[in-house]
Amino acid sequence: MNCLKYIISLALLSLLLGFPVPSSAESRDLEILGWVENVKLLNPEIELKAKLDTGAETSSLDAEVIKKFRQDGKRWIRFQIFDRDTGREHVMVRERVRTIGVVQHDGNTQRRPVVTMDVCVAGRVLSVEVSLIDRSEFIYQLLLGRSAIQSFALVDPANTFLSNPDCEQALAEIEPEP
Repeated sequence: MNCLKYIISLALLSLLLGFPVPSSAESRDLEILGWVENVKLLNPEIELKAKLDTGAETSSLDAEVIKKFRQDGKRWIRFQIFDRDTGREHVMVRERVRTIGVVQHDGNTQRRPVVTMDVCVAGRVLSVEVSLIDRSEFIYQLLLGRSAIQSFALVDPANTFLSNPDCEQALAEIEPEP
């Protein structure tokens, strides 16, 4: 307890004397994002609104007709994503990374398959692990958990849409043109 009082006293003294006290965001140069942001799934390219939820470790994506299968000794998932803007359905196949148990509000645990998706967030291309679940009853098709954004962003719960999901520059650096 004495250590905590000492640290607080030093911080207050620094403020009173006018010494700058950098926040962890400044020292790590983190980008500020709103609690809802426009993002873009890559392959297929679908722009959607995502809820940024620092209370969730793993991200989750609205998917339907989720089918597990094995091929060549690997575990795969076939699922559908519905583009709410165009009305198109996209059938996707991804290798299953793992299966997680998610504790629901009622205390029950729900098992979900997890796949990796490339997502454009705030001008960055991220390879994000997402659990697949029917989120059709939710406003946001994608929930980005803290593991997806912790390396570059802080979430401002009072704001929305602080970034642009334009990743052309980042994609050009990843995939140089021939």
